[in-house]
Amino acid sequence: MTDRLTAAEFNRQKGGEPRRHKYGAKPVVMDGIRFDSQLEARRWGELVTLERAGEITDLRRQVPIPLWGRDDALRTETGLQMRYVADFQYRDTRLGGALVVEDAKGFRPDVYKLKLAILKAQGIEITEVTK
Repeated sequence: MTDRLTAAEFNRQKGGEPRRHKYGAKPVVMDGIRFDSQLEARRWGELVTLERAGEITDLRRQVPIPLWGRDDALRTETGLQMRYVADFQYRDTRLGGALVVEDAKGFRPDVYKLKLAILKAQGIEITEVTK
C-alpha cells in the first residue's frame, strides 16, 4: 500500500513554496466560499447585502458565458467552445430588473481585453469593479 501526501506535505518535502497567483492576488475564504482575490470577496459581501435589502435579485457567481464568432462558436485548439467566466451576475431592481454582469479586476490581461471585445460584439457589457 502506498502512502498519500497532501499538496502541502509534497511541497514541504520537495522544498517548494506554495503556488502564487500570477497577478499577485491572494485567495480569500469568506462564509465558506473561496474567492480568487480580496477584491472579489469584498464585492461579494456588498452584493449579498444588496440582495438581502431587495435592491438586486438572482445573484450568482462564476457564471460561464459562451463566446461566439460571426458564424459559429469560438473553439479552443481541442475543439471545446470558448467561454468567459464572469465573477458575478444579478438582476438590478433599481434599473428595472436589468441583467448586470460584473468582474472584479485588479489587473486586465490581454486575453481578458480580447474576451471583453468579443462579449461586446455579442451585446454583453461587463461592469468592472476595481480597487
